[in-house]
Amino acid sequence: MHRRPGLSARLKLALSYAGFLAVAGALLLAVVWVFLLRYVPDNSQGLLGISPNRYLLVHTFAPAAAVAMAFLLVFGLVGGWVLAGRMLAPLTQITAAARTAGSGSLSHRIGMEGRQDEFRELADAFDTMLEQLESHVAEQQRFAANASHELRTPLAISQTLLDVARRDPTRDRGELIERLQAVNTRAIGLTEALLLLSRSDRGTFTRGSVDLSLVAEEAAETLLPLAEQRGITLDVTGGTAPTSGSAELLLRMVTNLVQNAVVHNLPAGGTVTVRTAARHDASVLRVENTGPPVPAELVPTLTEPFRRATERVRTDEHAGVGLGLALVHSIVRAHGGTLELVPRAAGGLVVTVRLPEADGSGPDGG
Repeated sequence: MHRRPGLSARLKLALSYAGFLAVAGALLLAVVWVFLLRYVPDNSQGLLGISPNRYLLVHTFAPAAAVAMAFLLVFGLVGGWVLAGRMLAPLTQITAAARTAGSGSLSHRIGMEGRQDEFRELADAFDTMLEQLESHVAEQQRFAANASHELRTPLAISQTLLDVARRDPTRDRGELIERLQAVNTRAIGLTEALLLLSRSDRGTFTRGSVDLSLVAEEAAETLLPLAEQRGITLDVTGGTAPTSGSAELLLRMVTNLVQNAVVHNLPAGGTVTVRTAARHDASVLRVENTGPPVPAELVPTLTEPFRRATERVRTDEHAGVGLGLALVHSIVRAHGGTLELVPRAAGGLVVTVRLPEADGSGPDGG
């Protein structure tokens, strides 16, 4: 944005200092006049014939006062310029860092030294912002690279299948169509997940009243056949947990959590427990499952896009696209909540979602 040039902050401060000194000097002269010179007799004999009269005092004092006022003005300008330069030096550092960040370099930090003051707080806040921006940009770059890789894989497989069919016209077309359909279904699922992730990140959704207990029951009912097929016991308990948000996104969040809990479980005889409650002005959803041990150092990475627990890649019909917990984390964040992942000592994972409780909620769900 183009703006007309104006006075610098340093010059404004210098002029302010000089003006303050000039006003202070004028007030001092006024005090001298009010409380001293006005009581001196104004006659040719002076006070008792031995003291100078007002006329002589004024004409003697006025030149010295004018010189003092001029000195104060010059001193105020010079001193104000120097002091303003020293005071605004940290602001110059912050401005230089902002210009460096504006050019695309987010690795620069101000690192201001000295005691805590307003400029130090501003510099520390700016460094924190740069750190978060750098982390966010790096995360987006990794996400773009991973998304490109994930989308490239089904396209490359499709191309390979088509090349094989072109070179071998006698190949079974039914098998080719079936494999192409599977690859295409995976690509469509990945694309839809990416769009949903982008939508939740932007927070562009309509909010309404949602009960997490009803959402959990709906998700469990949908995934019950999958749990029975794998020999997993699926249990949904707890009380009402009202919150405000998108029913569609919250259903996708709970569905992803329950599906992950079912898929990443024991081969048989495992359990998945879903519990909802309203506690301390928050609606809580807790999903706990048995399963293989999850290393503690791997837990913080599970919410990153395209990361899979224990780095295994599934090949069955519920392979997923590596966006399950990343999408859950994005939806929770868009609804102003928190997501906590804790590995169970016996194996498996405990996932706790806390969302702001809706107004007019019912009693504690337990």
